[in-house]
Amino acid sequence: MSTKLDQLSSWLKERKITEVECLISDLTGIARGKIAPTNKFLDEKGMRLPESVLLQTVTGDYVEDDVYYELLDPADIDMVCRPDESAVFLVPWAIEPTAMVIHDTFDKLGNPIDLSPRNILKKVLKMYADKGWKPIVAPEMEFYLTKRSDDPDYPLQAPIGRSGRAETGRQSFSIDAANEFDPLFEDMYDWCEAQELDLDTLIHEEGPAQMEINFRHGEALHLADQITVFKRTMREAALKHNVAATFMAKPITDEPGSAMHLHQSVVDLETGKNIFSNDDGSMSELFLNHIGGLQKFIPEVLPLFAPNVNSFRRFLPDTSAPVNVEWGEENRTVGLRVPDSNPQNRRVENRLAGADANPYLAIAASLLCGYIGMVDGLKPSAQVKGRAYERRNLRLPLTIEDALERMGNCKALEKYLGQRFIDAYVAVKRAEHENYKRVISSWEREFLLFSV
Repeated sequence: MSTKLDQLSSWLKERKITEVECLISDLTGIARGKIAPTNKFLDEKGMRLPESVLLQTVTGDYVEDDVYYELLDPADIDMVCRPDESAVFLVPWAIEPTAMVIHDTFDKLGNPIDLSPRNILKKVLKMYADKGWKPIVAPEMEFYLTKRSDDPDYPLQAPIGRSGRAETGRQSFSIDAANEFDPLFEDMYDWCEAQELDLDTLIHEEGPAQMEINFRHGEALHLADQITVFKRTMREAALKHNVAATFMAKPITDEPGSAMHLHQSVVDLETGKNIFSNDDGSMSELFLNHIGGLQKFIPEVLPLFAPNVNSFRRFLPDTSAPVNVEWGEENRTVGLRVPDSNPQNRRVENRLAGADANPYLAIAASLLCGYIGMVDGLKPSAQVKGRAYERRNLRLPLTIEDALERMGNCKALEKYLGQRFIDAYVAVKRAEHENYKRVISSWEREFLLFSV
């Protein structure tokens, strides 16, 4: 450990870093932590945070007291947060030379905190390693650029680009539409390069000023860290250019939602061979089992892919998001798409996660569903040829309430991730939903005010 910390110290000193953002991810994916002068950071070799940070809702509130004290020590004790020297990134938009360091969380005996999203992903990755397997993932992040607004009741609007006009109509894959925001994306790419993020392509998506960034395939934990850093970076680049970037799943009425598509495959740790393909290049039994696991368990763990009431607006009828766990080759109307590829690159694309999902938990859940399928030998349904949007045999829960009920009763999830994590996550999301239900919407005022 001391050698690793020495390497981290050298990295910070070589770059003349004066401040360190020490952060962890809460259940929502919000970066929480402390900002410390570099000397203090190196002296303390970590930080302490109340364990209750992991039970905060997206509004900053906490779960009900009876649940809170059942899950946490009534004394509101601290957890020990230790820096991961492999998760250190520059903060290129900061005025002073600054780095952000992602931390892992432990109790005072050195045991990993089981409510930590990063620890949940590490737990799933160990399951794979124990079988001699290594998952490979490639995320695709969709998001919108919008005009800045200080009024949350006011619908979001497309921003003004270089032409001086806001975008209208569908501009899927348009180079010119993406070029409207060239100065912003030049900063974003420069900053991501300074952070050594593994970005691949930029695509203009269907919605007005809706974009997609693809990441190069790689190791799951490192890419979850990178998504966490990228979301912060993208928001900062947008603010610099007087627009906003949002990763809400459905930010604009009647426009497509934003997803976090997860391409995943598995290689043998010894040989490096993709275990999803047989020697003759055909689909392996393990590949079909992996899909079978995704089909069976995604509906049980859907809140890890669709964590907010807004997430479920992506799944409304007549949207471009699949609302099923059907699978098929080269078929974007199914929830589980198998892209055309050579045998070594055979993979499945989970198209159900929203861009608002916590990347650690979404990747962990997607890999866990496939893992259970492989170890239990689950068989998938017949693959779909043609349009699958209207298929109803393998549909998902359509409300956050139904999804949380199913997740809370999922015995397989309890077996692999522990009841404490399930109870905590469900409690946080239920507390958020109760908060949401207290707000009177503009729809209610528009159609009910003088009509009922």
